[in-house]
Amino acid sequence: MSDLRVAFFDSKPYDMKSFDSENQSYGYAIKYFSEKLNPDTAPLAAGYDAVCAFVNDDLSAGTLEKLCASGVKLVALRCAGYNNIDLKVAFGKIHVARVPDYSPYAVAEHAVALMLSLNRKIHRAYYRVRDNNFSINGLLGFDMHGKTAGIIGTGKIGQVLIKILKGFGMNVVAYDLHPREDIAGEAGFSYTTMDKLYAESDIISLHCPLNTETYHLINNEAINKMKKGAMLINTGRGQLIDTAALVEGLKSGTIGFAGLDVYEEESEYFFEDKSDEIILDDILARLNTFNNVIVTSHQAFFTKEALGNISSTTMKNIAGFFKDGSIPNEICYRCGKTPCPRKDKTQSSCF
Repeated sequence: MSDLRVAFFDSKPYDMKSFDSENQSYGYAIKYFSEKLNPDTAPLAAGYDAVCAFVNDDLSAGTLEKLCASGVKLVALRCAGYNNIDLKVAFGKIHVARVPDYSPYAVAEHAVALMLSLNRKIHRAYYRVRDNNFSINGLLGFDMHGKTAGIIGTGKIGQVLIKILKGFGMNVVAYDLHPREDIAGEAGFSYTTMDKLYAESDIISLHCPLNTETYHLINNEAINKMKKGAMLINTGRGQLIDTAALVEGLKSGTIGFAGLDVYEEESEYFFEDKSDEIILDDILARLNTFNNVIVTSHQAFFTKEALGNISSTTMKNIAGFFKDGSIPNEICYRCGKTPCPRKDKTQSSCF
């Protein structure tokens, strides 16, 4: 048994089950906290060697400073996204690792589930039939075969999604800051400009990272360039979409459907049971009034295979760091890449 101590924040029953199973090979002393990590809860990590955090934990300067003061040496993110951590403050004080990918299939398949449900009105049909209403009036969909899908971001998830949509017989166009023409030819899609993608796509799906360039990528200007009645899918990062602009696009009919697994102000609601409370977020509440919108609670990643990969990679990150300082999935504070392609062996960032 190891005497290494790890504090898990924002822990849910499925986290505990998955990590307890993985920890049988390590024997770490794990303490699960249901509280989210933030400046107020950071003192709970006093005496622990590492903390394990999730997407809605607050790893801003105040939290990181308290973790460092408590002797925490590693932040092991059990997610791919890291826009919730101040990497510049972390640099030189505490190491940060993530799970760069856990199952591109899980996220891509969920994106398709949203597309099919919205198109064929499955969510509406389900409630009708349960109320003994067997009318199909108002449930008209369209053939996805022959339609155009615009994929923004052609990383691992985007590539898997493209293969699935090609299987439907869809025409696929894509946009990426770093186009991969080699995979485009093999997978049968083409790269185009963002404006042409907006104008030509019947369905647009977001799979790009969140950074200063992509924050509110989908805004009033972008929506006004889209084909009228287009479907917008987001299983990436909530802040890729200006949600107030999306609501206006839905009201005008420019956006015909929206499938959202993420939301820019989700941290107060997603992953939590708020069924006995009034939703105070007016925009989220408004989204839930549209019958052509489906919001799921950041569950695209949520498959058995993905949870297994998350726990395995996270524990390997922890083990590597405390064994010999090697963290293959450490995040570079300057370029944000994992691993840093220009990492100097004497530094913890690129130069």
